[in-house]
Amino acid sequence: MSTEEIRAIELLSRVSYGRVATSMSAMPFVAPARHIVDDGRVLLRMHRGLGYHRACAGSVVAYGADNFNSGAENLWSVQFTGTAEVVRPTEEQLAAFGPTPQVVDGEPFDPIYMRIEPQFVTVHQLDYTTERHLQHVA
Repeated sequence: MSTEEIRAIELLSRVSYGRVATSMSAMPFVAPARHIVDDGRVLLRMHRGLGYHRACAGSVVAYGADNFNSGAENLWSVQFTGTAEVVRPTEEQLAAFGPTPQVVDGEPFDPIYMRIEPQFVTVHQLDYTTERHLQHVA
């Protein structure tokens, strides 16, 4: 595993939610998902009722997460691109996901789980610290 992949996994472990992107009926879409990292793979939990998992399963998807709304001066964004497959999580993985939402868009939450084997990983960092900002102003 490259240092960038290790850094991306470490950052992804700091947040609980991100967005999965792929296409459905030749149209791009982005959907929210809960994630965990397990053995270098990204596991997603989504609502089955929306049907997005059908477009993702067996397809190349991108999964991204960030800390943009954290208020931190050092912002980051990670993206994992790879093939998604529907999986049955272990008891340990289910525990790591934590509680499920009660409803999604007014209907009872019905979880579906997918694993992404990352083939491409990117990390972007935005530094807003005062010290660095002053260096670039002069």
